[in-house]
Amino acid sequence: MYTREQATQLRQAFWTAFGQYMAPVPSAEGTKVNWSNYKTGLKHVYFKMEAGNKKASIAIELTHPDPDIQELFFEQFAELKNLLHNHLQEQWVWVLHTRDENDKTISRIFAEITQVSVFNQDDWPQLISFFKPRIIALDEFWSNAKYSFDGLL
Repeated sequence: MYTREQATQLRQAFWTAFGQYMAPVPSAEGTKVNWSNYKTGLKHVYFKMEAGNKKASIAIELTHPDPDIQELFFEQFAELKNLLHNHLQEQWVWVLHTRDENDKTISRIFAEITQVSVFNQDDWPQLISFFKPRIIALDEFWSNAKYSFDGLL
């Protein structure tokens, strides 16, 4: 077991390593991007990567506090489902209105892997291999799809 400080240090070390590994990769639009803290440019729409003790996930998270607006955004992503899955080359899980770790209502479109731990450095190559192609594919998808969200707010 790790102390809270050791766990924080290991998580930070992983995300630093991931960021350094991804730094040379430009966005779909050819610009420099912070892959570990990807900015969609749209309030309440996040591309979130998480790595824990037993699993890792990458998700599109919709966090608008109004459930009806959140559902509207979810439906817009559903309209783009084929485009998204074509970029990802796989099907993801779609969940409208679930609860996050802070008990807030969110919606998620995600993929995850199990039996990996950010606290085991031997798993880091597998975690990077999981995150890298998916965050790049999300960026490619978003470079085309973001404009279809302009009129929603």
